[in-house]
Amino acid sequence: MFSWFQELLKRGQTAKSAPVVDLAEIRRSFEDAASDEEHFPSTIDPRIYHVQLIARYFGDLNGKRVLDAGCGKGRFGRVLHEQNPQAKIVSLDLALAMLRHAGPPLLPCCGTLTQYPFRDASFDCVYATESLEHAVDIESAIAELCRVLKPGGKLVIIDKNADHWGRFDTPHWERWFRPAELEQLLRRHCKEASSEFISYWEDVPPDGLFVAWKAIR
Repeated sequence: MFSWFQELLKRGQTAKSAPVVDLAEIRRSFEDAASDEEHFPSTIDPRIYHVQLIARYFGDLNGKRVLDAGCGKGRFGRVLHEQNPQAKIVSLDLALAMLRHAGPPLLPCCGTLTQYPFRDASFDCVYATESLEHAVDIESAIAELCRVLKPGGKLVIIDKNADHWGRFDTPHWERWFRPAELEQLLRRHCKEASSEFISYWEDVPPDGLFVAWKAIR
């Protein structure tokens, strides 16, 4: 199942270069983290603005195919499925231990953020919540997110602002982004791309840590 992982090469990055890292190291880290419910919870409050933004931007997902790229334990996907019970939500993650929490009605799939086992234009909507920061090869990850999106399909990325780097302890491979950086990459593949600072809660003003990028292919 994982033999194709061995064919992946260590990749560099544009802009600020991240250290070269073995994919197996990242995978081991998240396999171990799956048992840490405090920092990697299985559920999320549907009132959190991260969830609401995705749900509002995508709209009615019933009858549509959705990709949760870097799903962790599938907590966002479960909320979206509860709101859209006829949606098919594929939950992709590198770590099997994480995917054990992302079972039916979600459709778990093991894979990397830079090489999906899906055909072009396979999904109506795609989102990545605080997962792109672990992709290492950001250009390839953005290209994959857009490749599997249907023309006219919608994409949401939620991640952290590089201007706030250092607020938390992070793995040596992790990467945060400035709004314009990802907008530029998204516009290589999408006809529309924008970004906005967001907060965890809708009634709390953003402090600049979290950014949401929205795009239409």
